[in-house]
Amino acid sequence: MELYDHLALGFATAFTMTNLLYALLGCVLGTLIGVLPGLGPVATIAMLLPVTYGMEPTPALIMLASIYYGAQYGGSTTAILVNLPGESSSVVTALDGYQMARQGRAGVALATAGIGSFFAGCVGTLLIALFATPLTALALDFAAADYFSLMIFGLVAAVIMASGSVSKAIGMILIGLLFGTIGTDVNSGLARFTFNQLSLMDGLDFVCIAMGIFGVAEIVRNLESHSDKDPGSAPLTTLWPKREDFRRMWPAILRGTGVGSLLGILPGAGATLASFSSYSLEKRLSKQSHQFGKGAIEGVAGPESANNAAAQTSFIPLLTLGIPSSATMAMMVAALMIHNIQPGPQVMTSNPDLFWGLIVSMWLGNLILVILNLPMVGIWARLLRVPYRWLYPLILMFCCIGVFSIKNSVDDLWQMLFFGLLGYGFARLKLEAAPLMLGFVLGPLLEENFRRALLLSRGDFSVFFSRPISATLLVAALGLILLMCLPRLNKSREEVFQE
Repeated sequence: MELYDHLALGFATAFTMTNLLYALLGCVLGTLIGVLPGLGPVATIAMLLPVTYGMEPTPALIMLASIYYGAQYGGSTTAILVNLPGESSSVVTALDGYQMARQGRAGVALATAGIGSFFAGCVGTLLIALFATPLTALALDFAAADYFSLMIFGLVAAVIMASGSVSKAIGMILIGLLFGTIGTDVNSGLARFTFNQLSLMDGLDFVCIAMGIFGVAEIVRNLESHSDKDPGSAPLTTLWPKREDFRRMWPAILRGTGVGSLLGILPGAGATLASFSSYSLEKRLSKQSHQFGKGAIEGVAGPESANNAAAQTSFIPLLTLGIPSSATMAMMVAALMIHNIQPGPQVMTSNPDLFWGLIVSMWLGNLILVILNLPMVGIWARLLRVPYRWLYPLILMFCCIGVFSIKNSVDDLWQMLFFGLLGYGFARLKLEAAPLMLGFVLGPLLEENFRRALLLSRGDFSVFFSRPISATLLVAALGLILLMCLPRLNKSREEVFQE
């Protein structure tokens, strides 16, 4: 009965004209941010924080939250249409979504992403309302050793995600880990592998790497294929999933929602690890695993559901404990403090209208986003009809604008160019880039939690095996390694991907 009273307060707060308008504004801005490569929600929320000074706290938080999960919707659009994932959580969507677009199924891929995002977002919001307190307690049970083991499990799962040789996949992960070590060491404050370049003191930027490896490299590959037919210009066969598509996508959406809901509450994991984990799970469970990387609809439905569910449940530690689970959530903490609201358990008691109004606005925001996005599937898909000789200069221009806008640094453009050439080389050698990206994202977190666990245990390595959560994750990772190293399975796996 108490929950109904809280939800009634939330609906009364969210359905005021002011809050409705700010939810709509945030959803539109978030979708545009996701569509435009390079300009992520973190930078946008940071730029809009001064605007919220003169606003009431509830509409300000509703607008900023709408921008965040709106960007998760929009991020799939460019990933599917032109292979440009502007957010780390959209990298996995590009693997199969872009191949579907090249096969004339861009509309199906975009509709699948929209449906999965809407369902997962609604479920994630429901979990916030029902299980905020117990789910936060679960996140608090994770110590540094447990996070280290979780990252190990995620990296091992990336081997499953890659096609072809296991050794090549492991090699790409190691390269990603090495790239992640560039920058200033968190513990000692010393510069590592920066070659006295100030632009590398903060490490390599994810957007530069993603734009280079996926965007610039794809442009070079398409320009190299001296074909009369424009790349990616396959005729649109349909704009809506068929019955068989629905049959294959719904189990993936359900599993992705479950994975994302759990991983979203873990600090440092969030939407990125959720989308990678969902893709790995779908590839292992699917009877059409040979289609992954070639246009499998499960490869779009699962990760898109996972990253949107994680985007919603990442508000749980923020609203109940005041702990930001990602850089975007750190911006939300700053927004709360601007309005003299101390993030933590007292938000629910001292500002119940803000707490429950924000939760109900997430349902409302997901409805607005699906209304905005699904009717525009045909419009976005028809972008592929534009001749590629006109399209690629625009793609390259948006890449440069997006990368330059992050730090206003020309050095970032050189980074993008370097990784573009590197990505082209990987493509020629038939090496998967996705494991490298996961290694780069999780590498710093892996190192930080490894060193923290050893500091807390005074150098005792048994801490990784004495904690039940950590031991379970390490055993699971070891089981995956042994499974992948079976000669018969490894041989059949390579044969499948060589077809």
